[in-house]
Amino acid sequence: MRWALVKVSLAVTAMVVIAFAVPLGLVVKEMARDRAFSNAERRAAGLAPVLAITTDRQELDKAVATTEDGAAGRLAVHVPAAEPGGTAVEIGTRRATEESLDATRTLGRASIAEVPGGFALLQPTAVSSGQVAVVELFVPESEVTNGVATAWLVLAGVGIALIVGSVAVADRLGVRMVRPAQRLAGAAHDLGEGRLGARVPEEGPPELKSAAVAFNSMADQVVQLLANERELAADLSHRLRTPLTVLRLNAASLGSGPAAEQTRAAVEQLEREVDIIIRTARDAKPQTQATGPGAGCDAAEVVRERMDFWSALAEDEGRRVRVAGVERPVRIPVARPELVAALDALLGNVFRHTAEGTAFSIDVHNGDDAVIVLVSDAGTGIADPAAALARGNSGGRPGSTGLGLDIVRRMAEATGGDVAIGHSVLGGTEVRVWIGLDGRRAGTTAGRRGHRPARRRRGGGTGTRRAADA
Repeated sequence: MRWALVKVSLAVTAMVVIAFAVPLGLVVKEMARDRAFSNAERRAAGLAPVLAITTDRQELDKAVATTEDGAAGRLAVHVPAAEPGGTAVEIGTRRATEESLDATRTLGRASIAEVPGGFALLQPTAVSSGQVAVVELFVPESEVTNGVATAWLVLAGVGIALIVGSVAVADRLGVRMVRPAQRLAGAAHDLGEGRLGARVPEEGPPELKSAAVAFNSMADQVVQLLANERELAADLSHRLRTPLTVLRLNAASLGSGPAAEQTRAAVEQLEREVDIIIRTARDAKPQTQATGPGAGCDAAEVVRERMDFWSALAEDEGRRVRVAGVERPVRIPVARPELVAALDALLGNVFRHTAEGTAFSIDVHNGDDAVIVLVSDAGTGIADPAAALARGNSGGRPGSTGLGLDIVRRMAEATGGDVAIGHSVLGGTEVRVWIGLDGRRAGTTAGRRGHRPARRRRGGGTGTRRAADA
């Protein structure tokens, strides 16, 4: 916008300067020409009294020699013969042609003839014999254009000064308009990055001031909406406490056995998840990224723990299970509850959407800048991989909300990683979760990076995607 104003101002001012300076320069040139010929005509008229008295050559030579123009060789007198057969009188150097002299005698008034080096002013004058003599005064080109170049330089200087001044004023006005716009854009960027305290000074031109007021009002409404959402989530989660208490009491009366122990463990885990949701909503602090030295969890330990939980169900359904890469500690910048929720979502999808007896595996690869968790199965794959990662897409499966893979994706993106789905070596689906280890990237990439396309692995084709479960 700033440079656009400068360009418009430059164009308009240049057109105005040209529109006025060019005609004014031509007027100055014409005025200088008229002044030069007026002076020449006045000097030529000084010989009229002498010609009216005498046409004697000697007297005319003396009169011409006494003038400044005559001494400079620029004055000539042409007196025709008094009677047919007589001798005409020619004094000085003639520059005009005979045709020009005859035309001047015929017209009876002064005329100008162009000659080499300048112009010749031809002034007719009546002599005592009744004939018409012509006084010729040479006017050099330099005298005709005297002062024109200086006037044009002055006009050019004034025009340049006007253009520079106009551009400077337009630039200042542009700065006054652009700075509020830049502040508005910066605040919008900050708000998009999650800095909800971003506000814009309500100043500048009326239009931008109105935009700043609207932006600040929008930001306040966003903050209020998020606060209301957190309160609603906390309230809804708190309402689950009562039925959870009933479930816990009922689970306590189930006695002993693997099924009873699993039920009690599931109720305890559900209570912990509800507590986390309430604390997260109340404190408005993200749980996907651990902060501080030593924060996060041991991914290998969490994988072993969750596989101990799911192995009983896998044994009942006749599923072969393989776990690799969990022999040594693998630290990741993810809170333990978040990793537990992500693993349970992935493993729950395997049990829910593959037939009994289908084998699956979990592989943990620890790299320099990322940890990769692979959950593979030997099922039939996913019908619509593009829709599987879409939030809330359950694929029409009963009991599924379509939020499971979204939980996994948000956990990975909070660390600068991502999620992709491909074809596993077992023949089914492979969900590959990248967890970034560079804490500086966490929080800046999440929510802004698009989903990576499904990748090939060991020559396998791009897999399809399983519908996500809550």
